[in-house]
Order: sequence, then C-alpha cells, then structure tokens
Amino acid sequence: MTSPGPLPLNRFMGRLGELDLPDRLAPTIPRWATSIGAGLLATACAAMARFVMDAIVPGAAVFPLIFPAAMIATLFARWQAGATSAAVSIAYGWYYLYPIRNSFRFETPAAAVSMGSVIVAAILTVLLAEMFRRSVRRATAERDREVAERDLFLEEFDHRVKNNFTLVASLLDMQRRRAGDGETAQALGAALSRVESIARAHRYLYRGGNASPGAVDMAAYLHELCSALSDALFLRGAIALDCYSDPAALPRDRAVSIGLIVNELVTNAVKHAFAGRDHGHISVRFEETPPGWTLMVGDDGVGMPAATLAKGRDGGLGHRLIDAFVRQAQGKVATTSTPTGTNVTVKLEA
Repeated sequence: MTSPGPLPLNRFMGRLGELDLPDRLAPTIPRWATSIGAGLLATACAAMARFVMDAIVPGAAVFPLIFPAAMIATLFARWQAGATSAAVSIAYGWYYLYPIRNSFRFETPAAAVSMGSVIVAAILTVLLAEMFRRSVRRATAERDREVAERDLFLEEFDHRVKNNFTLVASLLDMQRRRAGDGETAQALGAALSRVESIARAHRYLYRGGNASPGAVDMAAYLHELCSALSDALFLRGAIALDCYSDPAALPRDRAVSIGLIVNELVTNAVKHAFAGRDHGHISVRFEETPPGWTLMVGDDGVGMPAATLAKGRDGGLGHRLIDAFVRQAQGKVATTSTPTGTNVTVKLEA
C-alpha cells in the first residue's frame, strides 16, 4: 500500500514557508522595509477581523488574533515582520481594549500576569514560526541542489546512452550492408529497427514534452516512430502509414514494449499484407480506454490465411517477439483478419 501524500495543510504551510517577501522585493524595496510593512499589514488585517468579531460577539477576547497574525507575518517576511505585528497588536490591545482602557496601567496583579503570558506566547509564536521558515528554506535549498545534481547526471547519462545506441546501430548497419541481400541482412535490418525503436523511447524519456519524469510522452514517441518506420521501410507514399495517439505518459519500460510491438506489426504488414499490390494503408492508433489503453494496428491488405492466423503473422520469431512484448507491456493481444485486411488489438492494463 502506498503511503498517503502530505496533508493539504502541510503543503500549504510548506509553500508559505518558502515565500520570502524581503528577498523577492529586494533591491527595489529594502528588506527591513518589506518586513516592517508586512508586519503592519498583518496587524491591520487582524484589527479588521477583531472589529468584525466584536460586532458579532461584543466583548470577545482581545488578543487571540495576535498569534495567527504574527505567525503569518513571520512566514511571509521573516521574524522582524512577526515581531512588528506582535508588538503593535499587543500595544494597541493593551492601551485601547484591555482594562484599564486608554492606559497601560493594570487593574489587578492578575491582569499584569495575563499580559505577560500574552507577550511570552507571542514571542514563542514568532520564534517557532521563524524556526519553521528557516527549516523549510534549508530543505528547499537542499532540494534545489539535489535537482540540479540529478539534472546534470541525467544529461551526462543521456549523452552516454545516446552514444551507445548510435554505436550499436552503426555496427548493425555495417554488418547488414556487408551481408548483402540475404536472410542475414534482413535479420540484421530487423535488429537495427528494434534498437532504433528503443533509442527513440529513451530520447522521449528525458525529452518527453509534457510527460512527468521517468515517463514517455506516447503521442510524440509514436508519431516519430511511425515517421521513422515510413522512411526506413521506403514507403514513400505507396503505402500510407497513419498514426494517432491520445495524450498519454507511460513508464519507460511499457513505452519501449509498445514501441517494439508497433515496430514488429508495421514491419510485418509491409512485408506480407500487400502481396501483389503496390499500394495500401496501415493505421496505428493508441487510445485511452479506461481503465487502461488500447493499441490498434490495422491494414487493408489481403488478409491472413486461417493457418497462419492460428500461429501468428509469420509463425516464427516475429510472432514470438510480439507475444513477449505484449506480456512486458502488461497487455493481451487479439488478431482478426479478413480478405480485406488484418487488425491487431492490444488491450493494456492501467
């Protein structure tokens, strides 16, 4: 079971603690001026709230709003703002609202003790709020440092992996050219296509548009994959390859498996679906079908014989690879074929 996320109040307090008005407004406004201004503003808001409360409940407690005002002023603009708010609020309440009114004298010794308690509580409120603010600032600085280090590491990792993919693809292409036009060349070409498909998923893992970290933007990935397949298979308009994808971001491993499924199915369709024809249409669609997704690859070719359909498109390595990729993608595959075309549907779990 996953642990629950932070409570809304905790998130709010964390963001509040990250906000430092004196730093944000400096050097346009001196930091000390921002702190004092924020303290006075918090005091004014507390006074207005006090007047509203007094109109609703006459004779309500004089000092309760001092503490939230001082705390908020501290979180927004440092301890100087909280101290300003607390000092002005206490002085105002003491002189104008606390018996004896319009005087700083106390009616009884107990009143003096009560006022002392209010002052101590206000000081503690400001101190605790300032400690919280500083701890949040330290945590934020540490987080920013870790993010910067992670980004630097990912950039270096991305560069190295990209070079490795390029090296492997170059070696496969070199061997394919040396092998001529036989079965070995075809096998090496298929391996090269699979490596390039994985490389594209890797690229979108780190350059994934709107995808979250660690995820692949499926729409961008599949569109580029289909474009690359169209070029690699020399379709050049004779066989149209259309691609559509709903907006989706999937984990890298699943995205790689889906890309490899598309790679195998499109390649097989080009090889087998249009025998005796020089034109045709292949469509690739990736749609959200709650609670999961559906991948559909179809063509308007000649269809598959029943015997071939029973054991897969080619009955060999391609079929076994597709089954393996579907399992890795956490899906189930179904194939339908008629004399007017073949459709392969992969249902993916959420």
